[in-house]
Amino acid sequence: MIIVSACLTGKNCKYNGGNNDCPPVKAYLEGQSWYCVCPETAGGLPAPRPPCEYQGDRVIDREGTDRTEAFEAGARKSLEAVLREAKARGEEITLAILKARSPSCGCGQIYDGTFTGTLTEGDGCFTALLKEQGIPVLTEEDIINQKEKDQ
Repeated sequence: MIIVSACLTGKNCKYNGGNNDCPPVKAYLEGQSWYCVCPETAGGLPAPRPPCEYQGDRVIDREGTDRTEAFEAGARKSLEAVLREAKARGEEITLAILKARSPSCGCGQIYDGTFTGTLTEGDGCFTALLKEQGIPVLTEEDIINQKEKDQ
């Protein structure tokens, strides 16, 4: 079973109320078993909501409100949901395809907390939990780049 960020499948759960619909990810998922999650809405955050970024070990929204608790709760709830779903299906989780640079789902790089588009090394809180479970994580950009290499 593949875990996928809900926003990449067209679900309107992005901070601005929209989505990050990604046809290459949807094409990659065709014929495979997958399950989508949005750790941010699982943590009780609405869509739309102010954008959030990591500042040190805290997740802060653009208005200065600390949203760490909601992000961490959503990451835990999402992990529990995917583990429960995999068990119910009798499948192993083989991969996660998550939204690049997100404070929940970013893998390898996240925004640096200045709300200027500047990147820093790091993982989102959901990605970190998946990696602790030994689940490989890619972003939609990895899927797009691989598709371009294959063409």
